[in-house]
Amino acid sequence: MLYYLLYPLREYFFIFNVFRYITFRATFASVTAFLIVVLAAPSIIKKLQALKIGETVRQKECPGLYDLHKGKQGTPTMGGILIILGVVSSTILWADIKNSFVLLALMVIGWLGGVGFLDDYKKLTSHSSSCKRGLNKKTKLLSQVIVGFIIALFLYLNPLYSSVLEIPFLKELAVDLGIFYMVFVILVITASSNAVNLTDGLDGLAIGCIVLTAVAYTGMSYITGHVQFAEYLGVYYLPEAAELTVFCAAIIGAGLGFLWYNSFPASIFMGDTGALALGGAIGTVAVFVKKEIILLLVGGVFVVEALSVLLQIISYRSTGKRIFKIAPLHHHFQMCGWDEPKITVRFWIVAIILVLLSFATLKLR
Repeated sequence: MLYYLLYPLREYFFIFNVFRYITFRATFASVTAFLIVVLAAPSIIKKLQALKIGETVRQKECPGLYDLHKGKQGTPTMGGILIILGVVSSTILWADIKNSFVLLALMVIGWLGGVGFLDDYKKLTSHSSSCKRGLNKKTKLLSQVIVGFIIALFLYLNPLYSSVLEIPFLKELAVDLGIFYMVFVILVITASSNAVNLTDGLDGLAIGCIVLTAVAYTGMSYITGHVQFAEYLGVYYLPEAAELTVFCAAIIGAGLGFLWYNSFPASIFMGDTGALALGGAIGTVAVFVKKEIILLLVGGVFVVEALSVLLQIISYRSTGKRIFKIAPLHHHFQMCGWDEPKITVRFWIVAIILVLLSFATLKLR
């Protein structure tokens, strides 16, 4: 919005020429999103407390874990509303709102945020205190598939887009999926959304890893939309993707603002409202900038968390034995005696290393 309001004034005041630069708008998008979340959080936390919208810690499924988490009982949840507010507002202010990639990214975060909101709301309003269940799994999955299909169809019909997958570290190897690329896009967005949701179990864990993942895709979006950098690094060049730098920067700012209140001991949780939305948004950016495979690396923490749940289910159903004391993986370490802040920080450290490795894939090809 500001791009269209203020950039034309460059003819009268040279200083407004800065609005043409992605880096300038991305920086201020991040700061703006941070301030929106930090300033709005206290009133929203109080409102959620007044409405008694708090976390419910289930005891029946895992008594040992309940003993570690019972102090979180009643902590306001659905804080993802704050993050979405920060990301959407800041992106609208600082990005080119006519850019189709930006509009679709906002659509995804809004759609999945709405799905997560309904899921959280249903859990909170469940009449059974012993079994708080959200949306039906099939309903939630169908909602994710629908938004993934919209993105996949847009990309497949876009004449400037390619269905070829770039393989990290292998410059000469590329796989053209053709129409099956649509299935791949749906899988990436759905899996990313659910993986972040599974990781959201400790104070600051998921949002910290999301911020780091967003840092990586901020850089990749900028490179993908910059003709010189894309040519030098030999990566796919897509001019419109540059505006996603602003969107990713807004996620960084909103994420840091939320972490201000979500760090241990958390004053608010993002809930499915934030986890589903942010995971889907990251997956969407990954397919937009043609860095889908790299998401497995840069989002390695989310991948391992999701795999721990999958392996646990397969092992228990096939052998009757569990691989982990409890899944996802972060809860396993809790049951092993690790303190919650230590688990969170160590996962952050791993995420930082993975981000650095992801940037290495751009040159080591």
